Amino acid sequence: MKKLLSILLACVLLLSYAALAEDTVLRMATGYNSTKTGIAFDAETAGSGVTLADGNTYNTGDLKPTWVELEKILGVKFEDKYQGNNTSKEFEFWKDRLNEVDMISGTAATLTEYGEAGSLVNLSEHLDKLPNFKAYLEKNPIVLLSITGNTSTGAIYFSPYFDGVNDIERMPLMRVDWVQKLLDGEGEFAADACNDTAEPVYQPYMPTSGSIGIETVKADASGTWTLDKNYDAYGNIVAVMNEKGVMSGVEAVNMLREYIDKTYDGYYGTERSNLFVGQDACWDADELVALLRCVVANPQTLNGTDSVQGLFTREEANNQRRVDMMRLAGHLFGVRGLESRQDYLYVSTDGELHDARQEPEAYEAMGRMHDMALEGLISKAFLDSSDENSGTYLENDLGFMSYDYNQTQTIMNETKLQEGEKYMAVMVPVARWYDGTNEDGVYMRFTESWRSVKTDGWAISKAGVEGDEAKLNAALALIDYAFSDKGQILMSYGPDAFIKTKEDGSYETFVFNGKEMPVIADATYAELWEKASGNYTNYARMYLGSTLSFAKSQAFEYQCTSAVGKEGAGHISTAIGLGTIKHPELAIAENPWYTSVPTVLPNTKVENDELNTYTELTANGKFNLAKDGENVFVDIIVKGFNLDGMTSPEEAAATVDTAWFGFDYLLLKGDAWARLLDYYNSL
Repeated sequence: MKKLLSILLACVLLLSYAALAEDTVLRMATGYNSTKTGIAFDAETAGSGVTLADGNTYNTGDLKPTWVELEKILGVKFEDKYQGNNTSKEFEFWKDRLNEVDMISGTAATLTEYGEAGSLVNLSEHLDKLPNFKAYLEKNPIVLLSITGNTSTGAIYFSPYFDGVNDIERMPLMRVDWVQKLLDGEGEFAADACNDTAEPVYQPYMPTSGSIGIETVKADASGTWTLDKNYDAYGNIVAVMNEKGVMSGVEAVNMLREYIDKTYDGYYGTERSNLFVGQDACWDADELVALLRCVVANPQTLNGTDSVQGLFTREEANNQRRVDMMRLAGHLFGVRGLESRQDYLYVSTDGELHDARQEPEAYEAMGRMHDMALEGLISKAFLDSSDENSGTYLENDLGFMSYDYNQTQTIMNETKLQEGEKYMAVMVPVARWYDGTNEDGVYMRFTESWRSVKTDGWAISKAGVEGDEAKLNAALALIDYAFSDKGQILMSYGPDAFIKTKEDGSYETFVFNGKEMPVIADATYAELWEKASGNYTNYARMYLGSTLSFAKSQAFEYQCTSAVGKEGAGHISTAIGLGTIKHPELAIAENPWYTSVPTVLPNTKVENDELNTYTELTANGKFNLAKDGENVFVDIIVKGFNLDGMTSPEEAAATVDTAWFGFDYLLLKGDAWARLLDYYNSL
């Protein structure tokens, strides 16, 4: 009966879409950060005509398959007005010409601001025409809170974008084969040649004596147990290495081997690498530093040269990727807010908003990263902001570890790496987190990299659709269909021609996160490797026109993940499922520290105008995350505390708090958060 009702509802919706005026044209200023990733083909992608797995040939200016299908389903026409800018610049281009477009992409904060100013349609006034969208919000209340633009009216000014939801996003990635070469086996490590370690700078973060118990997944993934780090058995590895000073790479490896054997009472046996790369991994920042010292001092063993880079980012001349080093620092040293869904905000144990930029602990973490840089444990290209072929570090055996997306990076195991080489996601590190359950903090694994509402979305231009009921209804129908079950598949997979079907026309499926999801067609799989080297997101955006906005399922992406990628992600997924990796919740959590901060807060226009005057703290300010921007946290990793007014962690936090109006910023954000909580409690 439930399935029948679902089918009937789908039929009713399709009939309602078909009833839209056939001559209705929606002018779409929408896309994803590039001319290649709009709803229509650009000249470079289409070339002289590109034939896809659906058997159709597409030329420059043609709508991509997803949007051809949407025209059929909704009975409207789409006109591509997208300029190919990133999200913020696209809205900037159109903001004074909104009468020329019907739908517009922009950042969540900007869309909310312009919605409050009366420039965008309030979706909450049309929920009767958005049954799928309304049901999605009712099922996911944190999503509703993240897109509520005004708590007095309940106004919603944009449809949210999810690049997956309620799942981990970025992960630590290591060359597993290198860890195994250095740490595994009987007896002592030996090598014909090695380098010396650098003069030690980095100081211990973890305890130097005593013992701490860490809840860890069992090696066979059958459950959890408590693994002890007994510092009295050997000492803190960093402290012991620092006391020794400069040493040969071989000696450093043997010190780390002995440390693992004694500290973990022989638990890891001859497979010591599992401390870092196993299902039962239990590594922390100090152990990573010791491993990095071993890696950079033993290039002859690892890549046959006299040089290897430790930590690196994917594109080291691109600030958008460089900030991943700052995000990794938060994981290593237990700092919240560095991978927040909004600015650098997080909800603390007191239920109030806090800003990592105003807390000395965040700068202390960057200072520790700078100490690592002084020892040569962070790549030279990162330190001088040059590209220096950092994009080819993996294929050329030059880089050891990064913090990035699993699927797009582990594909290199199939496209760039040689047999026997293995680049894999590894367990989130153990750090001391102050979640309020213990005044001295808790040594545990926690990730703030948790998928929720993205920081951009699509909105309906009020000036564009004003006076044209058909246009408004068409725009609403597009949003609503995208949040239906069928629409979510289309917006992730593209049309049915790209999906594997049975003889009766139904989808071939597999279970993903407990739900039956379609299997991609063999021709689609072959094509995404041919045209996008196995990168699902690039293929979907550039050729199918899907995953540009709305609710993107990770089910398609998972099918394109390499075997190595699935292995590492599987370890992490098991740990999350068993509770040994904790994360923010997409709800108002009982312990507020675990509440995911909303992507947007309902600040008023007056408040937003004031917030925009705090230029150092805006998106384009001193803590920029964009490609061409600069970021204070990254600067400290590179240069240390040599910035004006920032000669120590305390002075850095004070500069943001006072000189850059951080106190006033947080007051306004906190007021909006309080209103949002009141609104939530009133629902």
